[in-house]
Amino acid sequence: MIEFKLFTPRRDRTAAMPFIMLTVLIDMMSIGLIIPVLPTLVGSFTGSQADQAYWYGVVVFAFGIANFFSSPVLGALSDAYGRRPLLLLGFCGLGLNFFATGLATALWVLIAVRLVGGAMQANAAVANAYVADITPPEERAKRFGMLGAMFGVGFIIGPVMGGLLGAISIQLPFFAAGGLAMTNWLYGYFVLPESLPAERRRTFLWKQANPLASLRALASLSGVGRLVAVVALSGLAQFVMFTSWVLYTTFKFGWGPRENGWSLAAVGVMSLIVQGFLLGRLLKRFSPRRLAVAGLLSSSVAYVLWGAATQGWMMYAVIFLNMLGFTISAAFQSIISSAADPQSQGQTLGAVNSLNSLMAVVAPLCGAPLLATVSHLPRGDWRIGAPFYFSAALQATSLFLAYFHFRSERERRAEGATESEK
Repeated sequence: MIEFKLFTPRRDRTAAMPFIMLTVLIDMMSIGLIIPVLPTLVGSFTGSQADQAYWYGVVVFAFGIANFFSSPVLGALSDAYGRRPLLLLGFCGLGLNFFATGLATALWVLIAVRLVGGAMQANAAVANAYVADITPPEERAKRFGMLGAMFGVGFIIGPVMGGLLGAISIQLPFFAAGGLAMTNWLYGYFVLPESLPAERRRTFLWKQANPLASLRALASLSGVGRLVAVVALSGLAQFVMFTSWVLYTTFKFGWGPRENGWSLAAVGVMSLIVQGFLLGRLLKRFSPRRLAVAGLLSSSVAYVLWGAATQGWMMYAVIFLNMLGFTISAAFQSIISSAADPQSQGQTLGAVNSLNSLMAVVAPLCGAPLLATVSHLPRGDWRIGAPFYFSAALQATSLFLAYFHFRSERERRAEGATESEK
């Protein structure tokens, strides 16, 4: 087995939630910094709103397609060599990607940089595997919620900083994000302990790291099955919303980086409140399956309301009303992680990340053309919300699939209990 001498784990610390929570916080702050300004940077290389929407879709596509192919490989490598070296690789790749993005002088450079960055980054999947390593199955939904809360805090601080810095210079947030990513690399190298002991590691096989093979393995897990389609459709709905948000609010309300930064911070505030404080209480009353269904219903309605909003304040109102929508990710992460064995957490959650990356690839192919089609409409026109109506339809479909999957699962368990009694 290959040894990563440079990334030898620290032996004097025990892996624990505070270590990985701080890692994820810094990671999300760096990512959040660029969200309000990336569409504007793309627009600086284009001549019309329609072109801006199209090329922004291409830039997002480049990152997503590279991440789709690399996520299961990096996840499987983390099962073989540990979580820490793969996290360090991701932080380094992210930092270099941000610096290169800020220095880009042409669209093709921007696309090439995002392509390389997507190939090196699987931090979310590896961080989730880290949590699974140190958490018993019955506690994972709560722990994934705590991790989601750190995503929320990062999304509070990052977009606001990005909006404020972007108002000074459109390149400044990218350099700040690069600095944060490299700070995370230093924290990981000197402080972050390894979570996966040597006896629970498995041999890396290229055959298992194939993205299509990893998705088939994910679908074959007991209790997962149709949930792969649910995660895919729900992820596609979310990515269409995220990739459309900044341009949508720009076209409909005339928002700039500062306003978009504050709106994305509001998303982070709700994520922090729900996943950091309310999720544990909700899980005492409801199972992860019930929360997943309730969250899918809530967000289906929220997408329609965002698309129909006629004033900017309404976007904030829907963010705060969509409380249960912030439980979806933690609920499904818990269900899928509990279905996998301890030796394949990285590969399984890498497959989930790969599936989400595939949806991130498809999202701009759906959202960008819809935005380009309605970009000529006057501000406030309800039809500008077309990407959000599309997201609502996707989320409603995933809701029905999840409901029938969980119902059939209950029926099978009931039949099994009846047979055992006989």
